[in-house]
Amino acid sequence: MSDKRIVIMGAGAAGSYLGAYMTKEGHDVTLVDMWGEHVETMQKQGLRASGSQGDFTIPVKAFHLSDAMQLDGDFDIGFLAMKSYDTEWAAHFLKRLVKDDGVVVSSQNCMNDQLVASIAGYDRAVGCIMSSITVALWEPGHVTRGGPPGRGRGHVVFRVGELHGRITPRVEELVDILMCVDDAKATSNLWGERWSKLTTNSSGNPVGAMTGLGSEGVASMPEARRIQINICKESCQVALAQNYQVEPIRGVSAETFSKADDGEVYEDLDAKFQPTGGGADWKSSMGQDVEKGRRTEIEFMNGYIVEQGRKSGIPTPINAAIVQVVKEVQSGERSPGPENVYRVLELAGMA
Repeated sequence: MSDKRIVIMGAGAAGSYLGAYMTKEGHDVTLVDMWGEHVETMQKQGLRASGSQGDFTIPVKAFHLSDAMQLDGDFDIGFLAMKSYDTEWAAHFLKRLVKDDGVVVSSQNCMNDQLVASIAGYDRAVGCIMSSITVALWEPGHVTRGGPPGRGRGHVVFRVGELHGRITPRVEELVDILMCVDDAKATSNLWGERWSKLTTNSSGNPVGAMTGLGSEGVASMPEARRIQINICKESCQVALAQNYQVEPIRGVSAETFSKADDGEVYEDLDAKFQPTGGGADWKSSMGQDVEKGRRTEIEFMNGYIVEQGRKSGIPTPINAAIVQVVKEVQSGERSPGPENVYRVLELAGMA
């Protein structure tokens, strides 16, 4: 067990899950969040973690954002677990809490590492990709995990890396800390891991959000799978054009996804997106946001792919179309439903 003091900025589903398991392991963890009812429940009743890894409740140190102003700047490690649209202000807040020689870890979705580093300091910034971990916070003080843990099925959930790519002692220490939650490893390819996770998120999150379906429901629609495969194709084409060494997506290389227009390749890829049968029909994090009436990260997922595609001269019509439709759902202009699949295909010129 590390003797480092840890603060988690953002006790949403991911931050709460990390905090619960780290605290259970004996680490000195402080949680900071803006949801008053959640913070108050944790203070009075502890934090409950349930789901595929068991069910327990543990006392935690939790602070509302307004009260966290009183915390000293003496933490060794700060995890940034906020939504991407909150990155800038949250990184400024978190950097004040972490020692000058401490570490600020972006454990977020999307490509926020450069922004976090520019605020917290490039010498303090480390990235952490959380791969295939499905968690939800449907009620205050209770986080739950769906789907099997990575440990035991050969999947490494946490991939921790420096922006410059070298494996350092602090990265190895973070790996050791995260091992109490699920399998973790150090990576020398942070950016390739980020693009892989961005592609996975961008192909799953918005489709579930705009349809209102869970993962099995989406997988059961051939047209939805067509959208997912083409999102991955465009994302990989953009990443490869920018010379990233993208880690495999669903066990498939970025080079293969980039050739999805080939009929035989498409058939092989479509098999990867088929229903698993018996699996949990879990709602994506963006689908959860839509259900809760919250802003989504669509601009930082598919919108980022569109933006980078423009810079690289790579067309991204399916990503642009799904950004438009999810924004309409988010604003209330359009209701979630399977019919939105056909609207995306129409906008992308694929109907």
